[in-house]
Amino acid sequence: PTPMKLRDAPSACPSLWRCLPCPPAELRLDLVLSSGQSFRWWESSPGSWTGVLGSRVWTLRQDGDRLWYTVYGEEDEHKEEEEERDGCPAKAAKLDAAETERILRDYFQLDVGLSALYRAWGAADPLFRKVAKDFPGVRVLRQDPIECLFSFICTSNNHISRITAMIERLCQAFGRRLCCLDSRPFYAFPSLSALTGPAPPRCCPCHGAMASPAPTHVPLLCPPAGADAEARLRALGFGYRAKFVSGSARAIAEGLGTEGLYQLRTAPYAEARSVLCALPGVGAKVADCVCLLSLDKAEAVPVDTHIWQIARQRYGVAVGSKSLTPRAYQEIGDFFRGLWGPRAGWAQGV
Repeated sequence: PTPMKLRDAPSACPSLWRCLPCPPAELRLDLVLSSGQSFRWWESSPGSWTGVLGSRVWTLRQDGDRLWYTVYGEEDEHKEEEEERDGCPAKAAKLDAAETERILRDYFQLDVGLSALYRAWGAADPLFRKVAKDFPGVRVLRQDPIECLFSFICTSNNHISRITAMIERLCQAFGRRLCCLDSRPFYAFPSLSALTGPAPPRCCPCHGAMASPAPTHVPLLCPPAGADAEARLRALGFGYRAKFVSGSARAIAEGLGTEGLYQLRTAPYAEARSVLCALPGVGAKVADCVCLLSLDKAEAVPVDTHIWQIARQRYGVAVGSKSLTPRAYQEIGDFFRGLWGPRAGWAQGV
């Protein structure tokens, strides 16, 4: 199919853009989408962010107090008889206005008033008040639990640009192709069944050149069709994480299932955390990231060595160990929950 053109601003095909009111104090796209909460967005032009959300490709842009968005149709929706006018598809993606707005509001949790939370955290914590002036509009995304879990399994001993490239390869090899924008293909995040089943009869696309500024790909050996998920992930450069991704996919498929993972949204925080920690490759920090970013546990505070040092040095938290032990981890999380309240995980993100 002919690649679609990237729409980087509402001036490009205005009829295909919509907006909703959203002041920068409530959301700063540049701070939220580059912060390592999600790894599927890239700044496709200055101030415009393109990525995959809800098995659709979107471009988002902020202009004053408005959040602009456009959704691209899937390739099979763009039949040859559809005329293009001035480079614009004759039809937009098959999603109505109410549905696209609902998806965005849910993803950015726009029903949560962030300015009021900033004021409350600042009143309780002078250090937060000092830092927050430079970082307005940082809110927590509400992501798909499957995507969030497997993305964060890939984060151990890793950095954002490398994680982003790994997730891109995972989606190319195991996900469904959605569309092509300016010669760059976009893929949905793999389903649980895709991560547990045998390879489809196609070569994994690790050789495919991607248009800049997509993550660059190192040529890798393609495992044979039918190879199990772990072998394919190793061929894609996942290293020891391959065992954890395929092992967790199998454990969920054979246990609580995708639906059960979603149902952890209504379970108590401690229960959701312990279920996640039983999965291969999931420790306390990854479990807390998944709880916070996809399972509605706003009190979850992911603690790494950086947060541990801040807690000790700036907040004077007395933990009885010289390293981040499970007990120290719990004590630091409890300290911040006591300081910042029921949305402590949101405050920690700032």
